[in-house]
This record gives sequence, C-alpha cells and structure tokens, in this order.
Amino acid sequence: MQQAIAILDSGVGGLTVVREVMRQLPRENILYFGDTARTPYGPRPAEEVVRFTREIVDYLLQYHPKMIVIACNTATAAALEDIRSRVAVPVIGVINPGARAAIGRSKTGVIGVIGTEGTIKSKAYETALKRLSPRLQVISRACPEFVTLVENGKFRSEETHRVVSSSLEPIRLETLDCLILGCTHYPFLAETIAEVMGPDVALISSADETAREISTVLQESNQLARSDEQPVHQFFCSGDPHMFQKIAQAWLGEQIRLTPVVWRVPHIGV
Repeated sequence: MQQAIAILDSGVGGLTVVREVMRQLPRENILYFGDTARTPYGPRPAEEVVRFTREIVDYLLQYHPKMIVIACNTATAAALEDIRSRVAVPVIGVINPGARAAIGRSKTGVIGVIGTEGTIKSKAYETALKRLSPRLQVISRACPEFVTLVENGKFRSEETHRVVSSSLEPIRLETLDCLILGCTHYPFLAETIAEVMGPDVALISSADETAREISTVLQESNQLARSDEQPVHQFFCSGDPHMFQKIAQAWLGEQIRLTPVVWRVPHIGV
C-alpha cells in the first residue's frame, strides 16, 4: 500500500486540512491524529506543546508516512522546527501558507489574525506576514473560546453567535480587509465569523493553501500517489471517539464513508 500523508492536530480542527487534501489530492492515503484528550493547546506552555507534538509524531511514524503536516497553528508555532530536526520526511506547518494566501488577497495591507493564546503570543503570523511584506499592518486577537465551541460540536447556535460577536468586537472596528483564521478549528465557525465581520472582510483559511503546498512538495520529490486504488484513510483520536466521529462525519460528509476508518486510542499520557 502506498505511503500516507500524516496530519495531526490538537483536536478536530485539522479536519479542515484533511477535507481540502481529499479534494485536491484524491488519490492520497491520509493518517489523521486528533489529540482530543488534551485539547486545547493554546493556553499550554510552548515546551508542553512541543512534547505533545513529539509524542504524536512518534506514534504516527510507525506507519511510515511520506510527509507530516502539523495542522495546528499553536503546534506549528511551537514545534515545527523541532520536528523537522527529528524526522527524515518533509514536515509542513499551516502558518506560512496562510500568510501567503492573506497577502495575495489583501488590497489595503491591513490584515487581521485571530488564533489561540499560544499562536497570538508567539507572533508567528505577524513574523511570517512581515517577512514577506514588511509594510503590512497586522492586527491580532486571541479567541480561546472558539476551540471549545468546535470540540463540543457547537458550530451554529445562539451561544456560538454570542461568543463570536463578543470575541471579535474589538477587531471588527478596525479597517482590515482580510482576517486570517489562525487556528484550524476556526473554519468550522466561518459562517458565524463572516456574519459578525461583514461582507467587506475576506476570511483566510490556511487549509487550501496548505494542501497546495503539500501537492507541490510531493510533486517535487516525485512522491505523489499514482495508484488508481481507492485511498485508505485512518483516523486516530486520544479522547472521546463518539464526538470525534460525529464532527468528522458532519465536516467530511460522504467522503469518510467511502473509505475504511480505523479508530484507535493510543496510550499517550496526559
């Protein structure tokens, strides 16, 4: 069987990347690990996020993936370079692809970033954006409650609208024309975020740009899947498998039922 692309996240957020990889690279096998038992990563110290990311990568390496995608902004900010130094396969994060997409979309040069406490505190997006375009104005805000809403399956509810409205009120008053959803959980709330921000603000999710980068890297290394066999996707989570499955099926739709799904709970200490 052909080698898979391994994608990891602190919970269900990385499924946004999975869906885009399935769309852009429909022949590829996917391994997905959601660390739902220890989500959210945002409030945790960076060294703890690095340790958790190492543990998940070590677990996934037993399946000999051809690439590792850290589909968690907090883990990308804290652990990307560490993981790259430890493994022999390509490792991709979600911050640089998201930054490039925002720069390509913005007309005013005023870009907003929302993310977890860890991502915003790291200034990883601000650094990535200004490395590409130093004159940009970057307005950042942490929205830690968004991850909890998504992990509990609350994508559209009165509570969701209230929390999103309250969290985005300060940034909504700014003159930005692009808003980076700097956490892979946030696209689950995109409809509500768009309602709050209004039609003049483009929402930027790094999922599609990350999938394009995956395609480019695999193509350059001649590792794109070429088999016409039905791809096999395996999903792993460290917490409640029932909630994970419910969210995954709602987000991925028919695609998850077209391929075998293997649920396993790895013994990773909290």
